[in-house]
Amino acid sequence: MRNFLKYFLSLFSLGFLIFFFITGKIADKLLNKVEILNNYKPSQHAKKLHKELIIADLHADNLLWDRDLTSTTSHGMVDLPKLISGNYALQVFDAVVKSPRNLNYLSNSADSDNITLLAAANRWPIQSWFSLYHRAIHQSELLKKAVQKSSRLDFIETQDDLKYFLRLRKNNSYKIGAILSIEGLHALEGNFQNLNGLFEAGFRIMGLVHFFDNKIGGSSAGESKQGLTDFGKRIIREMEKKEIIIDLAHASPKLIEDVLRIAKRPVIFSHTGVKGTFDSPRNLSDAALRSIAKNGGLIGIGFWEEAVGSIHPASIAAAIRYTSDLIGVDHVALGSDFDGAVTTSFDASKIILLTEALIQENFSDNEIKKIMGGNQIKFLRHNLPVK
Repeated sequence: MRNFLKYFLSLFSLGFLIFFFITGKIADKLLNKVEILNNYKPSQHAKKLHKELIIADLHADNLLWDRDLTSTTSHGMVDLPKLISGNYALQVFDAVVKSPRNLNYLSNSADSDNITLLAAANRWPIQSWFSLYHRAIHQSELLKKAVQKSSRLDFIETQDDLKYFLRLRKNNSYKIGAILSIEGLHALEGNFQNLNGLFEAGFRIMGLVHFFDNKIGGSSAGESKQGLTDFGKRIIREMEKKEIIIDLAHASPKLIEDVLRIAKRPVIFSHTGVKGTFDSPRNLSDAALRSIAKNGGLIGIGFWEEAVGSIHPASIAAAIRYTSDLIGVDHVALGSDFDGAVTTSFDASKIILLTEALIQENFSDNEIKKIMGGNQIKFLRHNLPVK
């Protein structure tokens, strides 16, 4: 009996260690892959231009994984050293709080969730295992801890924060600005007051939905494809009152239409592809692109295959070219979806490959400066909260 207990306890201890210290890291390595393409090198033109860019990306999911943001990791796409090496100025860090099992781009139920096990495996607070709201709060705390740990990372919440950061960065190109966003307001858990809690935690960009429908409205990959609910209308009004930037990524066509009908402030679509170059259910139609541009909004073009048709930088640049030709270059931005359980052909440190691809698409240097970050900075200067 004694030997059995020792054997059982040994197995239990081993299982405990594997689950809480290894499982999350294995999932991270398996789901966030960089497949480097051979014979794709930047020209001297790209190298010179890239040094002059102020790069800003509207969407990365780094906070979901068991990593130290301030240190280099051998896998994944975003960490502070990679951002600095890539000459980034600004990164929007997204909090993912729920993802359905058997995830697809056609139809997902809201009845299952993969993040619960990941939250446990990553040793998040037990409260977050059972609460979408507390998962969001915990991820906001992860970003703030990284900011406290590194003087090279600045947390940006207001227009004044951004202006101050940009002044500092003129003399220190190794500083990275961090803005907090959330992927889906199911994090509210149906409680209107939780919007205040998310705002106080530092969330300044909020996506309405993710891969499934919620109490705000329908997802492009949900079951109903519905528009904005009455609860959603209340939330939109309160978001605009607080000067929270609305992110329509993952929204159903009807939800996009309903939001743009009542929105008084410009919106973003943080990470997407376009049907004009790759006809995916997740991607934006020409009509939706025109409506968002008319609203004064910004389209973040994604870097993954299901968004642009392949992981090649040329496919990203082609989607950017199509969107720019249709609605104007001033409405186009980067929305990588780095570390979003996707495969890409480069990480943040090698984003110069996209600079080269944009040169090959015959964008001018000034247009590339806008796409890579100028448009994003201008948008945020005017649409982050004043205070």
